[in-house]
Amino acid sequence: MKKTLLAAGLLGACALAPAHAAFNPADTSVQMFRWKWNDIAKECTNWLGPQGFGAVQVSPPQASASLGAWWDVYQPVNFASLKSNMGTEAEFQAMINTCHTAKVRVYADVVVNHLAAGSGTATDGSTWNSSTLAYPFFSSSDFHPACDIAGGDYGSPGNRYNVMFCRLSGLPDLKTDGAYVQGQVQTYLTKLINMGVDGVRFDAAKHMQPSDLQTIMGGVTHTTKAGEALWITQEVIPDSNVVRSDYYSVGTLNEFQYTFALKAMFRNENGASLSQVRAIMGTPGNWGGTWGFVPSEKATVFVNNWDTERNGSSLVASNYVSGSTNDTQGTKRYDLANIFMLAWPYGSAQLHSGFRFTNYDQAPPSASPFDANGNPLINQQWDFIHRWGDISNMVAFRAATSGQGVDYFTNGTANQIAFGRGAKGFVAINNEYAAWNASLQTLLPAGTYCNVVHGQLNAAGTGCTSDSVTVGSNGMISVSIPANGGATVPAVALHINQKVGGGGGGTCTSVPVTFRVANANTVMGQNLYVVGNRAELGNWVQGASNQLNIEGSGANVPWSRTFQLPPSTAIQYKFMKYGVSTVWESNQSTASGNREATTPACGGSVTLDAGSFQF
Repeated sequence: MKKTLLAAGLLGACALAPAHAAFNPADTSVQMFRWKWNDIAKECTNWLGPQGFGAVQVSPPQASASLGAWWDVYQPVNFASLKSNMGTEAEFQAMINTCHTAKVRVYADVVVNHLAAGSGTATDGSTWNSSTLAYPFFSSSDFHPACDIAGGDYGSPGNRYNVMFCRLSGLPDLKTDGAYVQGQVQTYLTKLINMGVDGVRFDAAKHMQPSDLQTIMGGVTHTTKAGEALWITQEVIPDSNVVRSDYYSVGTLNEFQYTFALKAMFRNENGASLSQVRAIMGTPGNWGGTWGFVPSEKATVFVNNWDTERNGSSLVASNYVSGSTNDTQGTKRYDLANIFMLAWPYGSAQLHSGFRFTNYDQAPPSASPFDANGNPLINQQWDFIHRWGDISNMVAFRAATSGQGVDYFTNGTANQIAFGRGAKGFVAINNEYAAWNASLQTLLPAGTYCNVVHGQLNAAGTGCTSDSVTVGSNGMISVSIPANGGATVPAVALHINQKVGGGGGGTCTSVPVTFRVANANTVMGQNLYVVGNRAELGNWVQGASNQLNIEGSGANVPWSRTFQLPPSTAIQYKFMKYGVSTVWESNQSTASGNREATTPACGGSVTLDAGSFQF
């Protein structure tokens, strides 16, 4: 076959995407697995946009094999054609335009490591034959030699060379280190970006050399039609040979360790429990933990995706295969894991919304997700997880608490945890088969808040559509969370934008004050505290309520924490190290010998950055 780069004329019709007004915050996206383009467009308008979703990730849009299984879209045939099992190129373009109008970005899953196995006619009418390596725009010289990866993707990875240069599950492996193949991929990506696609996920990135991906992306614009930075994430499943940091220069990674850890903690596998989350994952400014998580800014996280819900490596909601565990049956583990993900400040969060299946190869439903009147058919054939109220309401929680750390982490039993997100939010989760009654400290301003796990503010903003929680003037709340296993999702989630009567201005009882100090020269086993002349600061005694959070790792990195203190109030405080030895700061050049400050007036906030610890 004569090689010809995909015609530049194919890009001409791609300049139709309108400029958007302003996208929703990018904190949360949703994987709409195998949804058709017309249905996604409808859902962007009716739900994703109004609910605050930042993006929708769609299944691979290129022409592919059509084999009557969920995975056929991951067997591409023709990169020039966007006629797929999800719709036509015109419908794909219309979906992008519609979602942008609804303030929702569009991310595309792209498969460029390999082409389809076997032979046949693709979704666009083109033909292929893997025996002769005959595909549109490719010939036999564009593929790596026909060797197989030992053990497959989820088994023994074999050696690193085989993983990158041999065939995954028998699929002909494209020579992504070759200039011609790189040009074809660049043209395909450029077409998507010119149509308005806002981000890409590289499927099977582990099976390509990082340098190949770097070269490919070096020839593609990193700015979207909307003027934002192109979002990029990569499927790099951990094994004993891959060095995940080699891919950081390309984009973020699908952090499968996160998915595996949620399954272990929520199912209590191998002794894991929710109370161990900080040890397993690390904490803000000090991510990594015992499971070796990638840095937060390099992670895209999810409770499950289309692969993990079928291979047993994650929690699942839509797997109804006989004999398989389903984490929505007799338990609310799946809901709780999604609530945790959207409340915990690690990575870029993705929900997964696909379809129910009773066979591992089952194709998506042929029926529309909507009835004749356009109403969603939730939990019938399509699962609509992105519409489950307890999960969907957490999208706004994540946006409201963006940039906040973790405060007042506490646990009841090993499977009952609660933590704050600065002065913006608070969450408590009960994964025990017993109720949890507790008094918990928050940093939220005093008032009544809707528990968004169960409802929201009414239209007037004067009350809640379901239960509420009252925050006292000292930031304390009392909760009674039912056992896991009943009809109620056993969690509480509060955030500043769901405060009855609004959250700003007027009379207040507290304001957020952040204390920060560096260069304390701590040693292993020592923590840093702020102590002062108020109960919130321990009344000059260190304790869990006034311990600071480390912002990194090392003896001299900063420590900080936000407290709710009375407005316009004079305070005195010092920092101290406590653990293997106790070290107080030296006296200050003030009349009291302590650090002194006045908290801001209502509506204000302040960071008291002390600079270095004073010895």
